[in-house]
Amino acid sequence: MFRRNFLTRLAISGATTIATVSAADSKTVTYRIKGFTCVTCAVGLDTLLSKEDGVIQVHSSYPDALTKIQFRPSRTSEDKLKNVISDMGFTAR
Repeated sequence: MFRRNFLTRLAISGATTIATVSAADSKTVTYRIKGFTCVTCAVGLDTLLSKEDGVIQVHSSYPDALTKIQFRPSRTSEDKLKNVISDMGFTAR
């Protein structure tokens, strides 16, 4: 199921732009992720989260079951990020 969701979302996602953002304009959150079964899950989640508007940087770790996301609160919210994670079939805590 993850692979199908990943490929579908990747196909419909738009292009991203890279911009410099100061630490004052961004927020960083770390979530424990339930549902990772392999390193591909972490890489896929990174890829899809990085395409979300307002996400600056993301790093997921399969062995640690963690995702660290730096984002602009003015462009996205924690709830929206958790929804993206949930749409991929994972749970963020």
